[in-house]
Parts: sequence; C-alpha cells; structure tokens
Amino acid sequence: MRISRPAAALALGGSLALAVLAAAPAAQASPGAGQCRGLGTAGLYGEFVEGDDTHSPDAEGAVAVGGDADFRGGFSVANELTDGQVKALPGGNTLVVGGNLKGPVYVMKGNGVYAGTLAGVAEAHRGKIVHGASPIDFGAEFTHLRKVSAQLALNPSAGVTVKASGDTLTLTGTDASFNSFVLTAAQLQGAKEVYLHVPAGAATVVSVTGASYDQAAARTTGFFLWDAAKKKYVLDDKTQSASGGAVRAGLLWNLPTATKVVKNSGNAWPGSVLAPNAAFDLGTGGPVNGSVVAKSLKGGGGAETHHYPFTGCLPGTDTPTPVPSGSTPGTTTTGGTTTTGGTTTTGGTTTTGGTTGGTTTGGGTPSPTPSGSGSAPASPPATGTGGTTGGGLAFTGAAGVVPIAIGGAVVLAAGAGIAVAARRRRA
Repeated sequence: MRISRPAAALALGGSLALAVLAAAPAAQASPGAGQCRGLGTAGLYGEFVEGDDTHSPDAEGAVAVGGDADFRGGFSVANELTDGQVKALPGGNTLVVGGNLKGPVYVMKGNGVYAGTLAGVAEAHRGKIVHGASPIDFGAEFTHLRKVSAQLALNPSAGVTVKASGDTLTLTGTDASFNSFVLTAAQLQGAKEVYLHVPAGAATVVSVTGASYDQAAARTTGFFLWDAAKKKYVLDDKTQSASGGAVRAGLLWNLPTATKVVKNSGNAWPGSVLAPNAAFDLGTGGPVNGSVVAKSLKGGGGAETHHYPFTGCLPGTDTPTPVPSGSTPGTTTTGGTTTTGGTTTTGGTTTTGGTTGGTTTGGGTPSPTPSGSGSAPASPPATGTGGTTGGGLAFTGAAGVVPIAIGGAVVLAAGAGIAVAARRRRA
C-alpha cells in the first residue's frame, strides 16, 4: 500500500517520539546535574515532627514541632548549629512549636517561637523566645514529605545487593552518585548487625516497607559503614564515622508506610530517618546520628538526636518551599507566665533573650550525654555476592519525564511541519 508523504512525515515524527520515550532508563536512575529533590524545610531541622514531641535531654540541631512539645525532663536545642545554619531557618527559629510548650527548655543558638501556652522555663542564650504563630506550614510540608517518601520506595537501583548471613545484613551499592535499597521491615529488623558498603559521598536511600519497624525485635546493636581509605567497616558513632562522616551524611532511612518505629536503645543509628507517618520511639539510650522526620516523637535518657543533617542529592526536582520570614511576636500571660517580645517571665524570674549565656532557672542546662560506643569486628562479612539484585520500572521524578515529553512534542511538531510543507508543494 502506498503511503502519502504527509502521512509518512507524521509517522516518522511519531516513531522518533516513541524512540525517545523508549530510551528512558528502566531502573531508578542517579540524579543528573541540577536534578535534586530535597526534604523541604524539614531538611533544615534535626527533629521535624508533625504532631507532638516528648523528649529529653538534647537535640544538637534545630527542632520544629507542629503539635505540643513536652520537654519537662529538661531539654537543650541547637548547640551545634553554625551561624549560617541558624540564619537559614525560618525567622532564625531553632525551636518552633505549633502548640503548647512545657519546659525547662534551653535554646542555645537562635530564636524560639511557640503558638500555644508556655508552662515552665524557656530560655534563649543567644536570641529570644516569643509567643506567636508558627512560621512553618506543617500540613504543606508533610504533604510534600509523604509524596517524596512514597516515590523513593518505588524501586531499588539496578545493581544493588542485599545479603543476609546469619544475624547480619549487608547492603552493597557501587554507584558514585545514588544507591537505592528497598527492604521489608522483617529483613531489616532480623539483623543484629547491619553493614553498608557504598561509595563515600553517594546519596543512599534505604527504604523499609511495612506497617512498623522495631530494632528491639532483633536487638540490633550495630550499624557499620564501609571506610574506603581504611578498607574496613567502621562502627558509626559521635567520635568516629566512615570517611570522616561522608557516608553518614548521604544516608537516608526511608519508612513510607510505617506507623510505628522503635529504635533499640543499645545502638547509635547513623544517617537521617524519614518516617512521615510514624510514631517514632527513640528509646532511652543511644543517639540518632542524623535528623528525624516523623509524625510524632518521644525519647529520653541518652536518646539524643545529633546534628548531622542529610546532604544527599535525591532523584527528581523540586520547587523550593516558600519560607515565611517570621511572625511579629505578641504578648501573652498564661498561668503566671508572661511573654513579651523576647522576654519570658516565669514565677517571678525574668529571662531576656539576646543575653549571651542567659540565666538558668529551674534545674539548669542538661549536660550532654555520651553516645554509645563499640568496636567493629576484625573480619567484616563478605559483600557483593549472593545477594538480590533489584530492578523494575524507573522513578526519575519530573526531571526525567518533562524533558522526554518536551522532546517528543518537538519531534511531533517537526513531523507536522514536514506534512504541511508537503501539502503546499502538492498544491
């Protein structure tokens, strides 16, 4: 059958467009230049909680709580932030509470704001604590976080391996930019020791599926990260980490469907945790060496969050979330506590923000709690063999889909132009 030149031109354009679409990667790809998806405002905070936060004694980074904050056990905030990190926060607030605040709480750097009532002591050593509206839209932020979390768990990267051997689990990835693992909660919590072997500086996402994850189920005691220079696994801790912390900084534990997460008190958990639907129990000992994003949070004893924010580049692109510059503080008196601007008066004692060092009322500033300790085994388990290799359809985010769609449209338009020109020549 003879095909007209206009029809042939359109067919050619369509074929080229299909060829472009067919060239899309078949597994979750590494982020390209300028293609990064972030955690929004949550990425600036060490604890970012949609609901309530009940915690002591310490968060080294900034803390944002959408609900009530109960820090009656004594709580200090933001001691390890740099001046630049403080300035990057909405309104310079290292403590944000969308509901009621119960102290004593000590904001070591930056400002604090609470929207509800204040009970107990709230002090800022190098800033001010005020009563006012939250500068963070927690509803919008968690809508974004749940979307990111769900999409990150769609598929593992091609070439990653997961190997269980006795009570150890080894995760191995070789991509210098991005490695994505997808595990069940049963796989991860079945291990007493977890080993991660990825290039230093790569973004690594370990997605854990299931309704809950409980480290205490297997009494998980150690997370070991591969140090390429030392050619051995290193037990992550406050005083040591593989490749000077470069592996930990790019590590994100993603639990998109968990409604409950329990950390075993006997270990330090390296990397940041994204569990936007979970009630997160930090336990009573051992830190998280990274940020925690959760629906609610509780912890005490030595269960601190250490200031090692996630710096990895995730696949996809985002439009940055607008951040309000802050709110105008008002004056409130509740239960004998009066707050005006940056001055808090509790039980006859006045604390004025902006005074370096501040005045401590009601128990003093909590002392730092040492993190867990331990040593790596002399002979780490073999990696990269006998594992399960992931595959499947790709998730590359809008950054991958949009250019393909535009390319297809351009090719189709070119085909249509050829067809019109052919008709004109025939006329």
